[in-house]
Amino acid sequence: MKSRFFGFFALLVVAGFMLVSCNSTVLYDAQVDLPEGGWYKDEAVKFDIEVSDTLLPYDFKLNINHTTDYRYSNLYLFMVTRFPDGKLSRDTIEVLLAYPNGEWLGKGWGVSRDMEIPLRSQLFFPQSGVYQFYLQQAMRTDTLKDVSRVGLQLVLSGEQYLQD
Repeated sequence: MKSRFFGFFALLVVAGFMLVSCNSTVLYDAQVDLPEGGWYKDEAVKFDIEVSDTLLPYDFKLNINHTTDYRYSNLYLFMVTRFPDGKLSRDTIEVLLAYPNGEWLGKGWGVSRDMEIPLRSQLFFPQSGVYQFYLQQAMRTDTLKDVSRVGLQLVLSGEQYLQD
């Protein structure tokens, strides 16, 4: 009886993993480690993302890794986007990293916390080509400490668009 239950349970776990893996196609996922001494306010992190299909919707995500020694409950970032035709846009992003009571958001244990922040859902890119994204810390300090890594992720959204 235990063997039958274990087999059924294993089948459910495998089916769950298959469903999760079939519901998203990661088209871009890159992380950049920040300097140990801190992230200087004038240093931007650059990501180049090639977009070939402008008819499909994407989910655009920001990934942040920080330590529990980070002294703020939020993080402000500037994001500059250079479109394939050379035009620029600039956005300010606020990321909440902790609840008002000081409890950290995100995942992790020990001193490390990971956050995945949705920036845009169902995003359609207006042009095909290479988009350049620059992330820069926008806190009121010259050198921001205890933010270890930043990254961007582009995922095909909507299971009706997926092809396995």
